Amino acid sequence: MSHLDRLRAVFRVALNLPDGTDVDGLEYRAIPQWDSLAHMALIAAMEDEFSVMIDTDEMIDMSSFAKATELLEKHGVGAASR
Repeated sequence: MSHLDRLRAVFRVALNLPDGTDVDGLEYRAIPQWDSLAHMALIAAMEDEFSVMIDTDEMIDMSSFAKATELLEKHGVGAASR
């Protein structure tokens, strides 16, 4: 399973979305499920899944699935698969 598939799964679980939901275009607060509380759960789930530490500035900047992907790559997740 690629890091992107794992990230998609993390988003679905943390935001309580059905399996198979397309999350690639998701943005913060674009859906009711992604509120500030869910955002913290999502950050924690990403840290657990990928063994990274996300700082406060990164948490604030992570406003979409695309930004989450960039954040993981910044932490070295998935960079080797390019």
